[in-house]
Amino acid sequence: MKRKLMLGILLVPFLLLPLSFAGAQSIEDELYLITPVSKDVHDPALKAFAAYAKKKWNIEVKTSAMPKGTPVAYGQILEWKGRPQADIFWGGEGTLFDALSAEGLLEPATIPKKMWDEIPATIGKPVGLPLKDPKGFWVGTTLEPYGLIYQPKLLKRLGVEIKDWDDLLNPKLKGQIAQCTPDRSSSSHASYEVMLQTYGWEKGWEWLKKLAANTGIFAARSRDVPNVVAKGEFAVGYAVPSYMAFAEVLAGYDVMYVYPKNAYVTPEPMAVLKGAPHPKAAHAFIEFLLTEEGQKLFAELGLYPITPKFKVQGPPGSKQEMTVKFTGGMRSFFDIPVGNVYDEKIAGPKKRIEEVNSYFRKEIAEKHKDIVKGK
Repeated sequence: MKRKLMLGILLVPFLLLPLSFAGAQSIEDELYLITPVSKDVHDPALKAFAAYAKKKWNIEVKTSAMPKGTPVAYGQILEWKGRPQADIFWGGEGTLFDALSAEGLLEPATIPKKMWDEIPATIGKPVGLPLKDPKGFWVGTTLEPYGLIYQPKLLKRLGVEIKDWDDLLNPKLKGQIAQCTPDRSSSSHASYEVMLQTYGWEKGWEWLKKLAANTGIFAARSRDVPNVVAKGEFAVGYAVPSYMAFAEVLAGYDVMYVYPKNAYVTPEPMAVLKGAPHPKAAHAFIEFLLTEEGQKLFAELGLYPITPKFKVQGPPGSKQEMTVKFTGGMRSFFDIPVGNVYDEKIAGPKKRIEEVNSYFRKEIAEKHKDIVKGK
């Protein structure tokens, strides 16, 4: 009897071990992103999630991001064919996420229903821009406009004011505009679509060619555009995500930002890739970003809440209040009228995406020098 009792006492820790071990391993200890979102945002987000995971599950999560422009990231995910080397795709146009879900390359999101329902289906008029996938494969994480950054001192010397798109066509801005190519940047591609859908295909390209005539550089990455403007190398940057412009303010540069009429507002979609090596950590990361803690983090980086529930607000002098000042006093996109002409039914099909990028390469990129000369 004593032997049995002693044996039972010795076995108890081993019987309990699987239960406690399973609890500790409620998510994996690694998480990898493929994303066009710059490190100004993804590094703080991953760092905050690692601290959250340590506190909630007592797990040290190793995190990393694979930085790729949206079209490049999209192509990479297609090449992986369901055996991805990353867990999450984050950022860009929702239309590319729709294309990936149609290919069977995304996992349905598993965030709580209440959290999902708090995110409105769309934003903007006359065309509602989706903030989440009706089929549940991707969800928006934060809101940001693709607008214009400018150097106030340089513009003053040139005698130019920037308030809306057409101000970019001022002849005084010849060689003073920086932009990224639409085949390497979703912010540029979406902003090209805004012009094409505002004016129609032919007149839209006429407008974009006039913009090219004033363009001094087609940068390789979206992130380079606000950077060269902040340094005073160019006066204005086209199709710049607000947080990239705000990062230059945080770095101490004197730049200003304009949210033009009908500028594309991205929900920075996020989805778990089919066959993700660490799916539990991936779903937990998405859920974390949609909590109050996650949304407050974005507000410190020049971004806006994805739901009407939260506002950008902080103590005087805080980064949140700097964000509000930077974008003209706005605390939420749900407090203002949002104009949107971007129709994903037009812009989204793969054929249309390739058509826009191909036309740009042949008619603008390859002929840029002649366009600048007025030929």
